[in-house]
Amino acid sequence: MNAAFPDTNFRAPQHFSVVVVGAGPAGLTVGNILRAAGVDCLVLETGTRDFIERRPRAGVIEERAVRGLERRGLARNLLERAQAHTECEFRFDGERYRFEYTRLTGSHHFVYPQQFLVTDLVREYADVRGGEIRFGVRDVRLHGLESGRPSVSYVCPDSGERRVVEAGFVAGCDGARGVSRAALPPGRVRVARHDYGVGWLALLAEAPPSADCVVFGMHPRGFAGHMARSSEVTRYYLQCPPGDDPGNWPHERVWAELRERLGAVGAPPLEEGRLLERRVLEMHSHVVEPMAFGRLFLAGDAAHLTAPIAAKGMNLALYDAFLLGDGLVAQLTQGDGTGLSGYSATCLAQVWDYQEFSEWLGEMYHGTASGDPYRAGAALARLRRLFGSPLAAAAFAEQYLGTRTTG
Repeated sequence: MNAAFPDTNFRAPQHFSVVVVGAGPAGLTVGNILRAAGVDCLVLETGTRDFIERRPRAGVIEERAVRGLERRGLARNLLERAQAHTECEFRFDGERYRFEYTRLTGSHHFVYPQQFLVTDLVREYADVRGGEIRFGVRDVRLHGLESGRPSVSYVCPDSGERRVVEAGFVAGCDGARGVSRAALPPGRVRVARHDYGVGWLALLAEAPPSADCVVFGMHPRGFAGHMARSSEVTRYYLQCPPGDDPGNWPHERVWAELRERLGAVGAPPLEEGRLLERRVLEMHSHVVEPMAFGRLFLAGDAAHLTAPIAAKGMNLALYDAFLLGDGLVAQLTQGDGTGLSGYSATCLAQVWDYQEFSEWLGEMYHGTASGDPYRAGAALARLRRLFGSPLAAAAFAEQYLGTRTTG
C-alpha cells in the first residue's frame, strides 16, 4: 500500500506539468493554451464527454472574450455560427424601449450556447492538439498544494482503482461545488457572499425567438427575460420565490406569466412551445480571495460565482483562463512567474467590477416587484435615466458589454 495514499493500488504516479480539474469553458481554454505552447497537461472531468457537450448553460459572450479566443485559435466555429446582437429591449410600464449599445460603443455581443463552445474546445484540445483528458473520474482529491510537488488523485471509472498524478501546478476549474474550492483551508481565504433574495425559474423552450434581441421585462409581478439560443430554441427567465419548486410552474402558468410580464404596446405575441427545461436558480454570488493557494490556481465558478443577472459568468471564466493559461506557459517555458504572481489580483479587479454591475442591474430588474414603494420608484428612475441621459446610457453600455476592462 502507498503510505501517502493508503487506498491507492501500487502504481507509479504519472507526472504532468499541469493538471486541470474540470472541463468547462475555463478548464478547456487553459488546456488548449497549454497544448498550443507544447506544455504537457491532463484534464480531469467527472462528467462524460456526451454530458458536457449537451449541458445547456450560458449563451452570451462578450466581444472581448471572443477576440481572446480568436487570438488563440479557438473561435472558428463560433465566428461562423454565432449570432451578433447589437441592441436589447427593456419593457416596463407597458412600453418598449430599444437600447442600441453597439451604436454607443462600437462593440456587440455574440450569442453562442455554452455547450457549443465546450464541444469546440473539447475537440480542439483532445482531437486536434492531442491533449490528454479523462472523463467520468470519481472522488477527485488534491494533495500537497503548498509543496513543490502537488498531486491529484482520482478513482478510475473503468478499473475502480485510485490513481495518482503528480503535477507542477493544479488549475481548479471545477465550479462552485467542486473539489478545488473545497480544498482551500479555512482561515486562509475569504469568501464574500451576496444573496439577492429572489429565485429565477430558468426555462428552455422549443420555440423560435419572439423578438430579434434580448428582452428584459420589469413588471410588478416580477422580472422576465427572453434570450434567443437558436432559431428553434429560446431561453426564458421568470422571477420566482427563492427555493421554489419547478413543479409549481406547469406549462400553462409559465406562458401566462411570460405573456403578462413581457407584454407591452406593439410587442409581437410570444411564440410558445414545449418546455425542455425547468429549474430554479438561486440568485446569489460569492467571491473567493485570493484565487490562488500554493500551487493551486482557481478559475471560473470555482473562484467566483456570479448570478446570471448580467450574463457575466462564462465571460469571467474565459478571462481567468486567458490569464492563467498565459501565466502558466510563461512560468513553465521561460521561468517567468510574473503572470502567476499577479494572477489573483488582476482577476479579482475585474470580478468585483462585474459583481458590482450585476448587483446594480439586479436592483433595477427586481425593484419593481419588491413590494417596497421606495425600491420600485428607484428602479424605475434608473430605467428612465438610461433613456434620458446619453452619459448614463454610455456608462451602462460600457459595463453591459464589458468594454472598459482590458486584459
